[in-house]
Amino acid sequence: MIQKLEELKFTHKISKNELLKILKKETSKLHIKDIMEASFYLHEDAKFMPTPEREDFIARFTKAFFLRIKDINDDKEKYSGLVDQHKLKKFIEVLKNQKTQSKSHAEFCFLHIAMIVATYTAFVREEPIHPVGTRFPGGFVLRFEDGIYYCPVKEKQLNTPGALCRFCVSVQEMGV
Repeated sequence: MIQKLEELKFTHKISKNELLKILKKETSKLHIKDIMEASFYLHEDAKFMPTPEREDFIARFTKAFFLRIKDINDDKEKYSGLVDQHKLKKFIEVLKNQKTQSKSHAEFCFLHIAMIVATYTAFVREEPIHPVGTRFPGGFVLRFEDGIYYCPVKEKQLNTPGALCRFCVSVQEMGV
């Protein structure tokens, strides 16, 4: 049985439940030091953001990491359906590439946890990769309304090679 996300071969259909089992194995191997390193990287990565956005960004993502790791471990839901293998394969390739280019152990930890959390969010839960309420420069916010996730920056990021926006279930906020 596959133990790691990066070991997926995509030779057979993958159910959301099967993917969840793999993600649970991945989170069970995370150590508090990995989470602390990821948090350190988050602080370093955001150091040039304006203060209000930086503080919100760090708080929101640190909380999201902790909560999503807990959500994965505690998830007893039985999900129906299969994962879009082509999309998941591309998604993992982007994140693996980023991990191999990481410049520090802290960045590697951040990307490893982000891979687990984002895979769960995007492919098992089918929710946006960024948490609802995430603030973007200019005061724009990712929001949920009438069953639709609206992102103010999605279209601007679709062609950015390392961005995960093309895999996200959110739609572009109109007029932004």
